[in-house]
Amino acid sequence: MTKTITVSQIARDIEKEISSLKSPIQTKAVGEIIEVGDGIAKIGGLSSAMYAELLEFPGDTMGMALNLEKDSIGAIIMGESHHLKEGDQVKSTGKLLTVPVGEALIGRVVDPLGRPLDGKSEIITSTRYLIERIAPGVITRQPVNTPVQTGIKAIDSMIPIGRGQRELIIGDRKTGKSSIAITTIINQKKENMVCIYVVIGQKASFVARLVATLEKYGAMKHTIIVAATASAPAALQFLAPYSGCAMGEYFADTNKDALIIYDDLSKHAWAYREISLLLKRPSGREAYPGDIFYLHSRLLERACKLNSKFGGGSLTALPIVETQAGDVSAYIPTNIISITDGQIYLEPDLFYAGIRPAINVGLSVSRVGGAAQIKAMKQVAGKLRLDFAQYSELAAFAQFSSDLDETTQSQLDRGARITEILKQGWDEPISVEDQILVIWAVTNGYVDDVDMAKIKIWEKTYLEYMHSKHPTIPDEIKQEKKLEEKIVKKLDAASQKFNESHPELLKIVEENVV
Repeated sequence: MTKTITVSQIARDIEKEISSLKSPIQTKAVGEIIEVGDGIAKIGGLSSAMYAELLEFPGDTMGMALNLEKDSIGAIIMGESHHLKEGDQVKSTGKLLTVPVGEALIGRVVDPLGRPLDGKSEIITSTRYLIERIAPGVITRQPVNTPVQTGIKAIDSMIPIGRGQRELIIGDRKTGKSSIAITTIINQKKENMVCIYVVIGQKASFVARLVATLEKYGAMKHTIIVAATASAPAALQFLAPYSGCAMGEYFADTNKDALIIYDDLSKHAWAYREISLLLKRPSGREAYPGDIFYLHSRLLERACKLNSKFGGGSLTALPIVETQAGDVSAYIPTNIISITDGQIYLEPDLFYAGIRPAINVGLSVSRVGGAAQIKAMKQVAGKLRLDFAQYSELAAFAQFSSDLDETTQSQLDRGARITEILKQGWDEPISVEDQILVIWAVTNGYVDDVDMAKIKIWEKTYLEYMHSKHPTIPDEIKQEKKLEEKIVKKLDAASQKFNESHPELLKIVEENVV
């Protein structure tokens, strides 16, 4: 029997299907490219776009709105822009730029968008942070009171860095700025600190050497490298430090300590100047835009030590700035000096004289000071600073006089030995207890009779002797964190006995011939 289907029944079935179909209407703001070139796009039609909003270009390319003008938008393109042309459609996303954060990034080399550059597997994290965040307020912070042990004697004793501090490393090209940062990272192996190294505008070969060095010393296990090399677009070089900072903030928010190195902010300023000039923003001094100070202040203010209610962790920043011919009064150096909590100044003359690290102690300062040192280091560092300052002052006058009294000569001799003791290779980080042992010995006269040519041999042999013959002394310093009278007595006896048992290291005293 044939079933008859009426027109009304067909209409009812169609109406039923239509009513059950749920297809919500989606609206998206769409504009088109008016001009494009040099990593910059001028877009018309996106009247509802926000500042720093992510924009979607053809070919899975993303951009970010930076100029909001009356009839157009100026955007930076994050990646290659050769395939983009005038008239291409640009979509608004309604989102701000975020990067992946978390433990999965440790040991990896990523670009400023969190994409892997090391050829390893995709990075999978459940958390993303905005790259631009408002710096923590006063209520969320606590005073800096815990040291970051760099493993460098000159810094840990005289220019201490605390967890949550911002300490600038400044100096001319090729004076060892990056070396200080690398030594500090290597020394964090036992310090339970995650390190983020942000490479801005450096050669790709520098990144390869950095990875190889950190892997050699086992430091990649606690390090993230965010790389925007010289070949990367200016937009990525501009974003790199903010991305690295967001990755570090994740650890600070989860009661951990993080250290971030920006290498270097001079090139970051250059990248921002390039972007600003291409966006036709008004330029000021040295062609930098008017907001160049804000560029770095909003970045460096994010470094802090949080109190327990707000995560309890810390983010310590070591920005690096390159000077031209030692000019620390240039625009970018003075800006960053005024933002940071002190600076480590590396002097070319000292570097070429073989004093490495080439730290000018007179021009270097830490505005946190003794608050970022354990008590034992404070006890020995005070005398070291005084002896070194006296030596620096006397050395300037001594070169004009050949006739020096005995006291002046002894101060010069000790100062020369302190200078020699403070010399250190970038791959030789020293534990804080060993630093205290050596500094105590040199400031208490136990190195005064050592032959200048054998100072480094004396230091190495002395530390080996203390750890093998008197291991309780460094152990007690590590545990007590202060030099109590009983420890000083043991140190006194052990140091005297060491010098007596190693006469080959002492200088030969010539007898006066009558």
